[in-house]
Amino acid sequence: MNTAHNMEIVRAYFDAAARGDLEAVGAAFSDDIEWHQPGKGTLSGLHQGKAAVFALLGQFMQRSGGSFRIDAVGPLMAQGDLVSTPLHFCAEKAGAAMAMSGIDVLRIENGRIREVWLFSEDQGAEDAFWG
Repeated sequence: MNTAHNMEIVRAYFDAAARGDLEAVGAAFSDDIEWHQPGKGTLSGLHQGKAAVFALLGQFMQRSGGSFRIDAVGPLMAQGDLVSTPLHFCAEKAGAAMAMSGIDVLRIENGRIREVWLFSEDQGAEDAFWG
């Protein structure tokens, strides 16, 4: 796979996520995806496999009353099988709101997203929001 193709895979993933197209999101993921959720909160840690990653994403939606969203994706940058992007995400729930920038780094393997690392602007605030 070349770098341009890897960027297309990641772009398609973010487009599908923005549309709420969970089938396309799942198709972008490797069956043995590893999702590295940062921080020290109850959702932090390594989530392995599609079922675990979808459970995590479901928790984002449940704990935010369905309001969690990535509202801006910056330019994609790539080197080999790694693709990164700055982004902005937000969520609200009763008595709390969160809005911050972050960096996502995704590793592509065999045409699918195999690993995801997330970096948040204010990890303590994100941990407090998710619980």
